[in-house]
Amino acid sequence: MKTKKSKCPLVNVLDIVGDKWSLVIIRDLFLRKKTFTDFMKSPEKIASNILSNRLEKMNKLGLLEAVKLPEDQKSKIYYLTEKGVDMFPVIFEMMNWSQRNLDLEYGTKTLKIFKAAEKASSSNFIKKYQSSYIKFRDNLIRV
Repeated sequence: MKTKKSKCPLVNVLDIVGDKWSLVIIRDLFLRKKTFTDFMKSPEKIASNILSNRLEKMNKLGLLEAVKLPEDQKSKIYYLTEKGVDMFPVIFEMMNWSQRNLDLEYGTKTLKIFKAAEKASSSNFIKKYQSSYIKFRDNLIRV
């Protein structure tokens, strides 16, 4: 996707995922959420119209795809494409920056990720986490 706004790579990425909700949805997908209802249950309380808009936008940009559930053709399972999985290093480094620079409390899932990341180099942890998601995704879409 080409942008007419800028020749800056940062601006181009921000055009795609520069809003809070897109990154939260990508985070949730990495945390194994997969349905519209799952996303609606996130503690950030995204509005359903915004969620629909972001899912559609990220689908068009090739960050995620969706398949209908065999047992319920009204429901979809969302999952990250390879392009979406490639966002994990960015999200992980943003989380690390937050941990280093903001004096905040974090949820149990985040703390587990930080603890697991301590046991390996960032690059090895990122590869392992991405690989784990890809296995999850591949099993999910075989349904």
